[in-house]
Amino acid sequence: MDTENFNTIQEKLCKKLDSRRYQHTLGVMYTCAALAMAHGADLYKAQLAGLLHDCAKCVPNKKKVRLCKKHKISVTPFEEENPFLLHAKLGAHYARKKYGVEDGEVLSAIRCHTTGRPAMTVLEKIVFIADYIEPMRDTAPRLDEIRRLAFQDLDRCTYEILRDTLEYLQQSPRKIDLTTERAYAYYRERNERDYGENG
Repeated sequence: MDTENFNTIQEKLCKKLDSRRYQHTLGVMYTCAALAMAHGADLYKAQLAGLLHDCAKCVPNKKKVRLCKKHKISVTPFEEENPFLLHAKLGAHYARKKYGVEDGEVLSAIRCHTTGRPAMTVLEKIVFIADYIEPMRDTAPRLDEIRRLAFQDLDRCTYEILRDTLEYLQQSPRKIDLTTERAYAYYRERNERDYGENG
């Protein structure tokens, strides 16, 4: 692990995020590390992806759209209507350009941590899950159950998070991102195949 570089990134990031977001970021980083150890993933990559997953979160929403277009990052009509989602794509860009991350696995984990996607890698699932279960989170349903599951079965845990997320979003008038729906369909099918359970 390149400790000096990691510390430099952490110091830079602390100045870019508000206090609450930075504390969340540290929670995600430590949770990523714990999940990486539990599931045999690369510890440094997990910590780095966790540390940088929200590096573009505090960019104002209108600016997120503008910067994505400027840097030729694809923006769907749904994302243009809900620009808060773009912090993941813009964050992957920032991780590479501002923080010197070249590892494609790490960048991909940052890019899809908000919506998920079908057939995520182990690292992608770790960051996706860690963002949901880190210790400061306290409003999602069934958190105790999902936290236990995170250390037992990443696929099952991903499915449960996606299911709860869609159920929550369906209670409001907001539309649901197509990528999240596709991710849910993929992990629901895996869950049915592996456990014979229909979500």
